[in-house]
Parts: sequence; structure tokens; C-alpha cells
Amino acid sequence: MEDLPQGYRPNVGVCLINSHNQIFVASRLNVPGAWQMPQGGIEDGEEPKLAAIRELREETGIASAEIIAEVPKWLTYDFPPPVKTKVNRLWGGEWHGQAQKWFLMQLRDDDIEVNLATGEADPEFAEWKWASPEEVIEEAIDYKRPTYEEVMRTFKPYFQGSAISAKCKSAKW
Repeated sequence: MEDLPQGYRPNVGVCLINSHNQIFVASRLNVPGAWQMPQGGIEDGEEPKLAAIRELREETGIASAEIIAEVPKWLTYDFPPPVKTKVNRLWGGEWHGQAQKWFLMQLRDDDIEVNLATGEADPEFAEWKWASPEEVIEEAIDYKRPTYEEVMRTFKPYFQGSAISAKCKSAKW
């Protein structure tokens, strides 16, 4: 993978928008109150675009989305010390944080296909909602906030008009 920063786990992020320019976010099961966009590791030999499509499907059940833009460079964030210890033990590496390739994806169909417990991977999220770009940044965990700000800045030209947040929806278990 070209220009991947050393010491960072290769990862993808998905900024999924609906027809109202709202952004999909979900709250983590293991960190109550932490809302994030779908993201996940890139498997050995996997292209980032394919990893983004796979991660979106595994984490949300969504298969009817298309990539419309990409952040041109890797964005990084460092793990805080307690998180770094936990994830390095879990992932079996020595990572400073994550290097992410971010993709803007447009939902083509209705959000009825959202399923946070698809069975393809262990569920990560408790509930989900559509949010405005400002809410996405506001509700992000502190150490991811600068990355989210950069993602929103990069994709801002694609957000036509202002997004209005929607009510929270619980997982379909």
C-alpha cells in the first residue's frame, strides 16, 4: 500500500451518506456514548476500496452503497496509552495508532437493510442514526476527532445543502 505511514495499522473508514446528506454513525458496544462511522482493518493483500466495501457490509449489513470519493492521503490518529495496550494485545502488533484511507459512499437503497448483527463479524455497535457533519465531529471520541474533522473538510463539497439529524435507531437483533 503506497505511502502507508510506518507503525500504524492499515485501516479504512467509510463516510456513508443518504439521499438527505445525513451521515451514518453508530454507537460502540464496548464504549457507551462513543459514536463513529464504520471503519476496520485492511486484510493482507486487500485493496483499500474493497476493504471499505467489506467493512461496511460486515458492520452494518449495507451492500447497496457506491464509492463516490476518497480522501487522497492516509489519515492517522494515535491511540491513547490504555487503548494502545489493549489493541496491541488484541491485534498482536505494536501499533502507534491507525492509518486510514477514507471513502465517501452513497447509500443507493433504503436504510431498511441496516443490520448491526449480520453474523459476518462480531457486532461492534449498539445503535445507529443519521447525523449532520457537525454532530459526527461533536460525538466522536476525542482522539478520533481531528481525523473526523479532516474527513468532513475533504468531503464537504459533496454534502449538498444542510443535513438534518434523525432519531437514533436501535440494532436489529
